[in-house]
Amino acid sequence: MARAPSPAAVLLSVHAVVFDTDGVITDSAPAHAAAWKKAFDECLASHEGQAPFDEEEEYRRHVDGRARKDGAAAFLTSRGLGLPEGGPDDPPGTGTVWSVAARKDEVFTENLRDHPVEVWPGTVRLLHVLNDAGVPCAAASASRHATELLAGAGLLELFRTVVDGNEAHRLALPGKPDPALFTEAARRLGVPAGDTAVLEDALAGVEAARRGGFGLVVGVDRTDTPQGASDLRRHGADLVVSDPGDLLITGED
Repeated sequence: MARAPSPAAVLLSVHAVVFDTDGVITDSAPAHAAAWKKAFDECLASHEGQAPFDEEEEYRRHVDGRARKDGAAAFLTSRGLGLPEGGPDDPPGTGTVWSVAARKDEVFTENLRDHPVEVWPGTVRLLHVLNDAGVPCAAASASRHATELLAGAGLLELFRTVVDGNEAHRLALPGKPDPALFTEAARRLGVPAGDTAVLEDALAGVEAARRGGFGLVVGVDRTDTPQGASDLRRHGADLVVSDPGDLLITGED
């Protein structure tokens, strides 16, 4: 007789789990990357000799996991473009870092209306098992859309708390690779970082969890490539899985 799935031993070594959202719970990374490409390419078109934004490699290296303004700044700096920073009230456009970030959010929000984001089934299975086992879970994301996406997917009830980009702004938390987002999530769960696991797919997020002294850092490599896994380990992952569902074990009686 088949036994119900249970967390693998490595997860049983901690007392709480913090999940990144984009790419770990929701299959939203491609939508974010596409929105960044549109915003960046509009900006790059006004600068001679600039190639279009690479929504795979450059997204992963400079943007994934970071707060919107930080991601815009990191990419533009990597291209040697010294745009003025501007301010958070700048309208969507190409003249300042903040305006490029605002343009990205405008495109992403428009796309959400027509293309709802899917969730990763393996992660959902793991969340239900952890919830049934009484393991407190939190979601932490630099995205201001994270709570909205989790609610739309019917998953909010599986989390004791959510620290999203809106909360990060309200609390003035620095963005990844600073660990503040994850540290705040663990604080709300009432579990020390050393007794908490973080599941993260972004290099900046993995680095943040390592800097924060979390007891277990699980890198989620959706590319399922040796290079992707190597990069995650190099940034601080204790282990790498292609899907969080891999952290479940099943057996036969």
